[in-house]
Amino acid sequence: MSELRITDTNSANDSKGRAFGFEGNDFIPVVVGIVAAIGVFLMLYAVFSAALLMSAVISALFAIVPTAWALMFKRGRPDGYAEDYFDELLNPEGFTYAAGNQPSFPLHHDK
Repeated sequence: MSELRITDTNSANDSKGRAFGFEGNDFIPVVVGIVAAIGVFLMLYAVFSAALLMSAVISALFAIVPTAWALMFKRGRPDGYAEDYFDELLNPEGFTYAAGNQPSFPLHHDK
């Protein structure tokens, strides 16, 4: 007689997956930036005969900027963190009453 084994399982898909240490699709801008950096370096150095150091520095920006974005605003942060961060930075009051921006006498007109 065979016994039925019962095990606890979690059949829900709670994870978006991981690649290169990034959750979900957050690795895609990093990979695209690296590919773009290689392409820019080859164009500057081989096609336009720019200096090696200048080509390397300019092309490195194409890899560094998306990597920094992903590390600062995507990795380990909740969805929408970057949008909320920049919204708070640009409009800290939001849609609330901002006492500092209100005139003390709204009906008084200075001439």
